[in-house]
Amino acid sequence: MSNTQATKLITITPKAAEKVAAFMKEEAEKPEFLRVYVQGGGCSGLSYGMGFEKKAEEDDLLIEENGVKMIVDSYSADYLKGANIDYIESLMGAGFKINNPNVTKSCSCGHSFSTS
Repeated sequence: MSNTQATKLITITPKAAEKVAAFMKEEAEKPEFLRVYVQGGGCSGLSYGMGFEKKAEEDDLLIEENGVKMIVDSYSADYLKGANIDYIESLMGAGFKINNPNVTKSCSCGHSFSTS
């Protein structure tokens, strides 16, 4: 696992970090990391995923910001450079939103994307 603090592969807003910390405290297995990843799927080709992990894998990159330790696998890192995780609350609901400068096209539902 390598630390990418200097490059700021991905950032997280204070509000999103607060929500992640609250959700982590509710988990019975007491995870240490938030895994952020990209996987194939959706109508535009790729989709985001997030989950909790107790330990990092060897090829994971570690980013620590606003009290949250995030891990990103080497495959996903190429698609997430410069991305920001936020937490949005609106009349339509609440949830995490990833703002990614690498996205060139996204589907109308907003759940999948593609890059150039």
